[in-house]
Amino acid sequence: MALSDLIARQLPYLRRYARVLTGSQSLGDGFVRELLEAALVDADLRESISSSRVGLFSAFTKIYASAGAELAVEGSGSEEVATVASRLELVTPLARQALLLSSIEDFSSEEIAEILDCPAQDVPGLIDDALSEIEAGSRTDVLIIEDEPLIALQIEEIVTSLGHNVVGTAATHAQAVKLFDAHRPSLVLADIQLADGSSGIDAVNEILAKFSVPVIFITAFPERLLTGERPEPTYLITKPFSDDFVRATIGQVTFFGSTAPLR
Repeated sequence: MALSDLIARQLPYLRRYARVLTGSQSLGDGFVRELLEAALVDADLRESISSSRVGLFSAFTKIYASAGAELAVEGSGSEEVATVASRLELVTPLARQALLLSSIEDFSSEEIAEILDCPAQDVPGLIDDALSEIEAGSRTDVLIIEDEPLIALQIEEIVTSLGHNVVGTAATHAQAVKLFDAHRPSLVLADIQLADGSSGIDAVNEILAKFSVPVIFITAFPERLLTGERPEPTYLITKPFSDDFVRATIGQVTFFGSTAPLR
C-alpha cells in the first residue's frame, strides 16, 4: 500500500490513539505531526510506516518514546505540557500503551509486541497490570447521555463495574443539561446523535460553558469527527464497542481529567 494511502486511512485512528494516550488533543496531535515531519526527511522511517498499520504505530511509538512528554505543542501552554508530563510519570507507560493498543486499536498480542518492541509473552501481563491500575483508580460520579436503552445499560454496567456511580442517563439535550445541573458529575459519556434529533455535542458544549468536566464522546463514525478541519474531541468511543474499550478510555480520562469543548 502506498504511504499516502495508508496514512489517509489510518491517520484518524492514530490521532485517536495519540490523544487517549496523552490525555490531550493538542499534545496527541503534536506527536503525530512530529512523526509525519520526521518521515519527510527519513527514507527508512517512510519505509517502516508504509509497510503496514503495525509499522505506522510502531514508528509512532518510537517518536513518542524518544520525545517523552516534553514535546513542544503549537497552541498549548507550558502548564498543559507540564501537567501531562507529571501525570505520565505516575503510571507504567508500556502497560497503558499495551492496553490501549489492544482494547481500542484491536491489535493482537504479537502485533503489540512488535509495536512496543517487547516479548510477545509479556503483553498479556502488561494489559493485566494496566487494568489493575484502572480498577484501583479514583471513583467518580458519571452522567451517561445515550438514547439507545440497551447501549445505555451496557455502558452503565461497565461504569459501575469499575466502582463509579452513575447519576443518571439522558436521552435528549434538555435531559442531559437538567441531570448535569442536578448532580454535577465529574465525568460525562455522550452519544453524538440523540433521540429527539438533538445533538450530544451541543448538550456537552452547553455543560462545558458552565463547568469544566472530562467528556468521552460515543459515535459509530469516528472518522467524521477526526478530520482535522475543526475542534475535535480528545476522547472517542466507537460503536460497536467492547467492554475493555470503554474501561481503557474511562481509565485514561479519569487519570488525566481534562477536555475541551467541541464546537
